[in-house]
Amino acid sequence: MILTAALDLMGEVGYGGLTIEAVAARAGVGKSTIYRHWTGKLELVEDAIRTLKAPHTVPSQGTVRQRVTELLSQLACNMTDTTWSTCLPALIEAAERDPEVLVVHRRLARERRQLLVDLLTEGVESGEVPTGADLSILAECLVGPILVRRLLLHESFDAALVAKLVDQLLPPVTAG
Repeated sequence: MILTAALDLMGEVGYGGLTIEAVAARAGVGKSTIYRHWTGKLELVEDAIRTLKAPHTVPSQGTVRQRVTELLSQLACNMTDTTWSTCLPALIEAAERDPEVLVVHRRLARERRQLLVDLLTEGVESGEVPTGADLSILAECLVGPILVRRLLLHESFDAALVAKLVDQLLPPVTAG
């Protein structure tokens, strides 16, 4: 309830406009209840964002290409009219202005990117991803169009197009 209130408010007013008082009022609790669990706004927001990001799971079945497609499809769906899609711009803006938020934002982004890098590493090991590919850059290239559509164009990236995206950026490995 408190985490949901924090996320809803962040999506409405941004990180800078978010206050513990407003979260407490929205959640119907006292400020002291919030401070018993979190030392301040940043810790509350980080926990709230972690609860939002939990639904992304790396599929365990299928080829690496199929699993990458599924993971990116989850991201595309999550970036379409969800609490996360309204909170992400607020978090990015706050990270530009507050060095402590920047540390949290980088940590969260690196954790999420690592899921895809680990999956691509499996692809190198299985021969599905070219040896020598820079997997961090490849992961960023795969996620980039989805984020650009949401953050710069204010449009959704149709999850049905994810397979085409993967085909263009992750060509099949050819024998020889």
